[in-house]
Amino acid sequence: MTAPEHHDVIILGAGGAGLFCAAQAGRRGRSVLVLDHAKVPAEKIRISGGGRCNFTNLHTSPKNFLSENPRFCISALASFTQHDFIALVNRHNIAWHEKTLGQLFCDGSSQQIIDMLLAECAAAGAKIRLETKIAAVEKTEAGFRLQTDKGVLACTSLVVATGGLSIPKIGATGIAYDIARQFGLGVVEPRAALVPFTFDATLKAELDGLAGVAVDATVACGPARFAEALLFTHKGLSGPAILQISSYWRPGQEIQIDLAPGTDLFAALKQARAEHPKQEVETALARFIPKRLADRLCERADVTGRLADISDARLRALAASTNTWRVVPAGTEGYRTAEVTAGGIDTGFLSSKTMEAKSVPGLYFIGEAVDVTGHLGGFNFQWAWSSGWAAASALRSGTVA
Repeated sequence: MTAPEHHDVIILGAGGAGLFCAAQAGRRGRSVLVLDHAKVPAEKIRISGGGRCNFTNLHTSPKNFLSENPRFCISALASFTQHDFIALVNRHNIAWHEKTLGQLFCDGSSQQIIDMLLAECAAAGAKIRLETKIAAVEKTEAGFRLQTDKGVLACTSLVVATGGLSIPKIGATGIAYDIARQFGLGVVEPRAALVPFTFDATLKAELDGLAGVAVDATVACGPARFAEALLFTHKGLSGPAILQISSYWRPGQEIQIDLAPGTDLFAALKQARAEHPKQEVETALARFIPKRLADRLCERADVTGRLADISDARLRALAASTNTWRVVPAGTEGYRTAEVTAGGIDTGFLSSKTMEAKSVPGLYFIGEAVDVTGHLGGFNFQWAWSSGWAAASALRSGTVA
């Protein structure tokens, strides 16, 4: 019987976390093979950041991540920081810029980050095998045995870097969760995150015609609060502020939106009434928010006409509908447009220093597959790099008999 092809380390997933981990493991003298069912590597990197890859954030810290255990990410983020990754990007002479709020993008294209990772893998001797499907994974005395559609493989360490369920059109699957459950690890219920909200039919009809209107806003859900741009869409709401709060939202919960942050609209409208009593209320409100939105909010609040004819009570109601607009989204657009998957492998089953499963020596989970989800703005890529580094620093090696 032919012995299976053996590697010290097999990494499932040729995305950001998998490729980065492969390069670092190879540099540490491990023989590494990366497997992926896709035709090309790192497709999620390619489409990220509008094609320019928001590869990290200058302000990365544990507070930028959600998890059932908020402290889990501390060790990995400290072991390989945003500054370490920036140094790697600089060594490859990739020009970059800060767009806003510490978000770093390639001046050129996201392909530069993919090429950098592939070059790092090549320099470290890490092999990449695409269009390979995993049929089964089993634990052996010396490590792991993998049944694939290209043959049987064996390894001492197995790293699962297959991501989550977001953007299925580029090949996302739930294989990481299946492997975790197979080996007795818990999985925090996955959910779409960094994703637009949808409205029910009634609210959609009331706001019809606002698609494309953007406004700076403050959006809150419980204690979570973000102040960034908001965008009305044909289906509901999007924009950075909405994507951020979506990671905290659960079905049925209310979100609160201030469409004119920093402005006490009741006071402002009262002042406008005193100074310009003949002015239409829509015109007065449009000083603070886009005209189309002002017109629609006045219509929804049934507060229209000259300011002189509008009572304090009605002005207060209009102001409240703008400064404290309360909405219960019908849902989200789901994994189809979600930038990441929240939830994932329960961190209680993993070492925070090495990403290794506590009960299964040699089995590691990194990147989006783990229950660590970053805010919008490069934080999820930094988690890919940091968790990949943590695992690569601890991978076991040896010979399978």
